Amino acid sequence: MPLRDYQTEIDDWLQNYKQPYWTPLSQLARLVEEVGELSRAYNHKYGEKIKKDSEAPDDIEGEMGDVLFGLICMANDEGLDLDRAIQGAISKAKTRDKDRFEKK
Repeated sequence: MPLRDYQTEIDDWLQNYKQPYWTPLSQLARLVEEVGELSRAYNHKYGEKIKKDSEAPDDIEGEMGDVLFGLICMANDEGLDLDRAIQGAISKAKTRDKDRFEKK
């Protein structure tokens, strides 16, 4: 499914609320919080941070979903097209970085 479809689905749902989107800085704070939770999960899996026995299992996939949800909300609030954004990022990586790393 294109990102535009996710953007539409989330916006349609959020439009049922009096204030569909938080203020921009609150949205950014939430995104940073979600990235922090993803970082913690990665640190438990790959880093030196030992998980406490009382902590729930990490859900890297779920944390990535939360990050995407936050980004989609921010894009919707700004009127941005994430399909165009990701295509631009891919194009930039394929041209700027095409000879940067060793190839197989």
